[in-house]
Amino acid sequence: MFNLVVKYAAPLKHVPVLPHLFDALLKISTMLSNKNLLDYVDEIENEVLSWKHVTLQMHKFGGVQFNFCGKELGHIHGNGLLDILFSRKTKSELMLKYPVKEHHVFKDSGWISFQIKTEADKDIAIQLLRLSYLAAQKNKLAA
Repeated sequence: MFNLVVKYAAPLKHVPVLPHLFDALLKISTMLSNKNLLDYVDEIENEVLSWKHVTLQMHKFGGVQFNFCGKELGHIHGNGLLDILFSRKTKSELMLKYPVKEHHVFKDSGWISFQIKTEADKDIAIQLLRLSYLAAQKNKLAA
């Protein structure tokens, strides 16, 4: 369902509140189909929020966005889909090491998507967000 909506209803993402309503419906669907997934997402949020200078906000297209010093580290949609932007080189390396995929929309970019379903996936998601966090720290120090 997620991919169909993203593919065919993409222009609607700019309608105020609509992406957040869709994400809320995704969360309800997730709660019914994989009750543990919402717990995993909560655990990811709590872990990443414990890192210095990390905050949360609603992502503009639905979901929860993690920020380091105001800059996005990544975001998780209501169905457990984690999206993170890396350099294209890092993305290529990660695709060899982790079960990540091309971003569901921006395939020819540094964006990766990772579907969280299990507790092991939760741990991988935290590792991926940690890599994004460390890269953001490094960039901040270099600036």
